[in-house]
Amino acid sequence: MKIRLILDDATLDATLPDSAAARDFAALLPLTLTLSDYAGTEKVSDLPRKLSITGAPAGTAAKVGDIDYYAPWGNLAIFYQDFRHSDGLVNLGRIESGMEKLTAENGDFTVTIERA
Repeated sequence: MKIRLILDDATLDATLPDSAAARDFAALLPLTLTLSDYAGTEKVSDLPRKLSITGAPAGTAAKVGDIDYYAPWGNLAIFYQDFRHSDGLVNLGRIESGMEKLTAENGDFTVTIERA
């Protein structure tokens, strides 16, 4: 499924795989979130509810552009740096274009995520 992330001055295109977690995330869309920087590695936000992770691997390593769900905390994480394997990290999709706009954002900022 194709989605887009809309910042004030940019639109980022992304794709979600066919997985239980990604479908559950897509069911929340459209969604407006406030993203914050976390550990100089990712932009994070709480989601309105926990996602189903049925059938998901126990964890994954994140790559630049990954849209992930961190199940223990119930938050969305968009990685702008690669990150080691983490238990509870579930891939939801990948940003295909415009990643530089996301990484250029400083402080907290608003993003709207919707189906494309």
